[in-house]
Amino acid sequence: FHFVCVFIAAREQLRRSRHSRTFLVESGTGELWSELQTGDRYIVADCGGGTVDLTVHQIEQPQGTLKELYKASGGPYGAVGVDLAFEAMLCQIFGEDFIQSFKAKRPAAWVDLTIAFEARKRTAAPGRANALNISLPFSFIDFYKRHRGQSVEAALRRSNMNIVKWSSQGMLRLTQEAMNELFQPTIINIVKHIEELMAKPEVRGVRFLFLVGGFAESPMLQKAVQRALGRTCRIIIPHDVGLTILKGAVLFGLDPTVVRVRRCPLTYGVGVLNRFVEGRHPRDKLLIKEGREWCTDILDRFVSVDQSVALGEVVKRSYTPARLGQRKIIINIYCSTSDDVTYISDPGVRKCGTITLDLPEPLPLPGAVGGAGGGGPERREIRATMQFGDTEIKVTAVDIMSNRSVRASIDFLSN
Repeated sequence: FHFVCVFIAAREQLRRSRHSRTFLVESGTGELWSELQTGDRYIVADCGGGTVDLTVHQIEQPQGTLKELYKASGGPYGAVGVDLAFEAMLCQIFGEDFIQSFKAKRPAAWVDLTIAFEARKRTAAPGRANALNISLPFSFIDFYKRHRGQSVEAALRRSNMNIVKWSSQGMLRLTQEAMNELFQPTIINIVKHIEELMAKPEVRGVRFLFLVGGFAESPMLQKAVQRALGRTCRIIIPHDVGLTILKGAVLFGLDPTVVRVRRCPLTYGVGVLNRFVEGRHPRDKLLIKEGREWCTDILDRFVSVDQSVALGEVVKRSYTPARLGQRKIIINIYCSTSDDVTYISDPGVRKCGTITLDLPEPLPLPGAVGGAGGGGPERREIRATMQFGDTEIKVTAVDIMSNRSVRASIDFLSN
């Protein structure tokens, strides 16, 4: 969803400046890029606090809608990685046992320290000559002296960490080398993830890389991405990069059809019974019911991972209640990151949700006595329709016998 918002916000800006026929966005170096054209492919890298999420879109002709070329991917490479590297540096200097004890017994002071680091982290930039000063709370200095019996300054000298100095004003002075050490592991992972995505056949021909999200405001990240990928595609950081997704989300609410084709991130399906075939199905899946041999746990796919699913495209399945008078059907949904699965018990397959169909009281057939129709009760057929091409998976159902709608719901939150 976030990925769409970037394009919509940009498209709205373009609509307002049609007289110039130029789509103006500002990169980290202040350069301006020309208008996006129909057929162009681009990557959106949403760099947040916890994760970096990537997607690839193509602008379609003639509607100006979007087609998702590759399923959304990402990883735990957000700005919090720099915070964790700073904490690891403190552990190296003062000892892990002390840092853990300080966090537990002086939580407010620890929060103050992390806020002080966050402020300096945002100002870190490549080539900065001056060291960045981080104020240590007095309780940190006092707690360390009580815990270790020596000063913070002595701990710094003993650690032999020359890239971190001590200021008599009660501050840690982080040199440019220290900031590079804190940022590099996270930045390397982000660049590697983007490069791996761009190497995939489905993604070839990408012209633009949009860098958005709070972490995208970091000059350290901007410079590293420009250096690594600037020759491959144009790096674009929109105005108000931190607000780009929010602005686009509002516009997306007004026109949710802007993405016409999406890529399914997972394989979805349900477990069904099929006729048992000797030699094809394993014996431990054999179920004998009413004299017939069935194979259990077969995955009936709704959609497959990386499958293109158009907006409005649906999957239909019919279900029959197991017993007469049944008022509810509950169907377990299973998913997998692979399409190479046959049974719901295969490795990597997990239950991810449920479909619930609430069955109304069946209408009596014409001429029926007590609903039996004189010829015995009819087996009911409930036809469920599932839509996978929208921002969420939706399900509707109808009772074929009476043509009445069946209350249907889908739940992915309880699993």
